[in-house]
Amino acid sequence: MKKITSIGELRESIIFLEIKRAAEWQMLKEQLHTSYEGMKPLNLIKRKFKEIISSPDLKTNIINAVVGAATGFAAKKVLIGKTNNPLTKLLGVILEMAVANSAVKNADGIKSLGSIIMKKLLTGKSEKV
Repeated sequence: MKKITSIGELRESIIFLEIKRAAEWQMLKEQLHTSYEGMKPLNLIKRKFKEIISSPDLKTNIINAVVGAATGFAAKKVLIGKTNNPLTKLLGVILEMAVANSAVKNADGIKSLGSIIMKKLLTGKSEKV
């Protein structure tokens, strides 16, 4: 700051500093309000949910999970079937989880095999018609 030599310059500096203080105070209040709103639990959850939804791998992960669950369920139904025996039911659940876990790890191979089978089925039907 330059050296103040007169009362007029002093008043001018005081007015300038008061305006500056008021503007900084307003900015501080706005920042405090923004921080307060950002820290509310609901807003934290919303922000995290948006981050998860915008994830590029979400669609792939959901498809892989569905493929795994469907494969495990189908394997359990085919190999175990309907039973009232608790030991067989337990074995079926273990089998379902093992197949589902394996299917999720190898989901790309299962999806490509499934698409080949679907193409063969659709091509076979179109040739017969």
